[in-house]
Amino acid sequence: MKKLIASLSVIAALAPAFALAADHDMHAGHGAMHADAAQAALVDGLVKKVDKAAGKLTISHDALPNGMPAMTMAFKVKDASWLDKVKDGQKIRFASENINGAMTVVRLEVQK
Repeated sequence: MKKLIASLSVIAALAPAFALAADHDMHAGHGAMHADAAQAALVDGLVKKVDKAAGKLTISHDALPNGMPAMTMAFKVKDASWLDKVKDGQKIRFASENINGAMTVVRLEVQK
């Protein structure tokens, strides 16, 4: 009986440590998810329209890594300052994500 009580005491004492370790692993995975977004594959595109008022770029793009085929569509932009760096007819490379139900450019490189 004393061994059982001692074993239960050890388990009870270590439970918070295991919970913290599990929580830490969960956050590490979350951080990795954001790191993956920063390293997302870039896709070739052509800016068709810059809509500063709506905070959107209309882009004619190649097929996206998420399986979306090549098409022309409007994307929100993660950083509104990007709208000042591009113009209609300009070639770009970009990465996008579905953020809150809206396809959003999360990385942008202007081509020369």
